[in-house]
Amino acid sequence: MSLTPSASASLQPAKMKKDESFLGKLGGTLARKKRAKEVSDLHEEGKNAINAPLLPSATEIHPEDTLLEENAERIMLDPTSREDLKFKDLVKVLIDWINSELAEERIIVKDLEEDCYDGQVLQKLFEKLSDRKLNVAEVTQSEIGQKQKLQTVLEAVNNTLRPHGWTVEWSVDSIHSKNLVAIVYLLVALAMHFQAPIRLPEHVSVQVVVVKKREGILQTAVVTKELTSTTEMMMGRFERDAFDTLLDHAPDKLNVVKTSLITFVNKHLNKLNLEVTELETQFADGVYLILLMGLLEDYFVPLYNFFLTPESFEQKVHNVAFAFELMQDGGLKKPKARPEDVVNLNLKSTLRVLYNLFTNYKNSD
Repeated sequence: MSLTPSASASLQPAKMKKDESFLGKLGGTLARKKRAKEVSDLHEEGKNAINAPLLPSATEIHPEDTLLEENAERIMLDPTSREDLKFKDLVKVLIDWINSELAEERIIVKDLEEDCYDGQVLQKLFEKLSDRKLNVAEVTQSEIGQKQKLQTVLEAVNNTLRPHGWTVEWSVDSIHSKNLVAIVYLLVALAMHFQAPIRLPEHVSVQVVVVKKREGILQTAVVTKELTSTTEMMMGRFERDAFDTLLDHAPDKLNVVKTSLITFVNKHLNKLNLEVTELETQFADGVYLILLMGLLEDYFVPLYNFFLTPESFEQKVHNVAFAFELMQDGGLKKPKARPEDVVNLNLKSTLRVLYNLFTNYKNSD
């Protein structure tokens, strides 16, 4: 049957109404489902917020973390903590210390994770510090060989540290998997136990993400790890020096000591028409320390070796570090203070440095 144009036109509105009615119902159904899904998602999000610890937004769970065995766990350093200035300073201090200790071995460490995971550097460092030789292969390329070396090295380390109260925060697996927090824990313990001539940054803490697998489901938690406390607490395991006792128990005598040290340094600096009145500030840029060493050892220090008018923090640290080198060249032990501590006006660090000079040169003209 054929339709006339008028008949076709009359049927179209009815068809459109029917379509509109159907789409309206469909749209309503979809809208209700969407709202229901939004409510469900919101409920799930709220439940997760209550029941599950939140991961830092910058932390990613890598594919290998989903391959954990049941009840196994993986620990990752939070990226924000990795960029923390105090943590980066701690890592730098440890790297410089290792390189200083292993200079004769011609070993240069640039990255703790990449250079310490296979046990080679840790072996050499422990042998140097403990003055003993470990029965391990010198070079191991295979993963099994590296872990066997680590096992031997860490057993020797743990047997040395445990009797002195150290808590073992590292393992063969954590070191070999390049867990930076475990590596730093280990190095800090070694530095403290063997009384390394360095000053570690105080109150360094980091956040780590702990991923565990329970019943096939990954669970995450954020945990704060304290890597260093105060210098006094970290050094409390060892014999405290005169300035610890002085500042803790006889602060009234501090001015007497400062006066004696000022008299000592001015006796020599006056030869250059220089005078010190404030120990903690006037030695902070390293210039007076360098000039004082030249006077004590009776030589002229070329001006191109240091910054005579340092402006930046880095230039001041360079000067103080150079003064420390001159002290070692003169037969003194490397100062326990860090150059950064002197530059940062740490009175105790400055006093230690000057007192060391005083005890060695007090009879010098």
